[in-house]
Amino acid sequence: MSDPFSRLQDRLGIKFRDGSLLRQAFTHTSYVNEHRGARTEHNERLEFLGDAVLQLTVSEVLYRMYPDRPEGELTRLRASIVCEPSLVRFAEALDFGQVVLLGKGEELTGGRTRPSLLADAFEAFVGALYLDQGLNVVRTFLDKHLFAHLPKESRLPLKDHKTELQERVQQWSLGQLEYRTVEERGPAHDREFVVIVSVGEQPLGEGVGRSKKEAEQQAASRALWQLQENGLPGKADNPKNARGDG
Repeated sequence: MSDPFSRLQDRLGIKFRDGSLLRQAFTHTSYVNEHRGARTEHNERLEFLGDAVLQLTVSEVLYRMYPDRPEGELTRLRASIVCEPSLVRFAEALDFGQVVLLGKGEELTGGRTRPSLLADAFEAFVGALYLDQGLNVVRTFLDKHLFAHLPKESRLPLKDHKTELQERVQQWSLGQLEYRTVEERGPAHDREFVVIVSVGEQPLGEGVGRSKKEAEQQAASRALWQLQENGLPGKADNPKNARGDG
């Protein structure tokens, strides 16, 4: 039976020239720490590079797609695409979590589904693909697995999630929003923050991020989804039925 990396390449229709780059893209620091004699590199440097490549390619696509939009709107559009919740969805769609090499401890604590780990793997893969085959192949990959799954223009967000949530809560007179950091976990070099956003005493969404700001944005994103799909839990006057914003 072929190894997971061969199967991944078959699924994606991409054949890496340097297989070690692909393996590195999916190697978590916890795996390296447990295999110090194997001369294995973790994916953090590729993640750094992949983030820059994503910023460039997404900026280029938005620049060409929306020639009449000002810089501020394009910046917000890019931020809504190159953010952890979005990258997690793309990584999950490609089953990246099943390929990542983890240490035993990280495996036992659910590392394969950890949002920050999945987002990092997606960025690292983009960085590896760029080094191995160049920007044109990266563009082709993103056209198929990222841009094709974005909402239509009329639904693209022009505000950050926290701002949009604040406006919705005020519009529906739901009460006062509160963001609470309920957990900080992981070592200092790989810190994660868990934030819950609530209105009154009712929790709306939970977010995880490498900074409190990132975790708050993810919590707001999930709260928006909750309000759009189900309304405010426990309320008879469901705002889902009252929205008229298109």
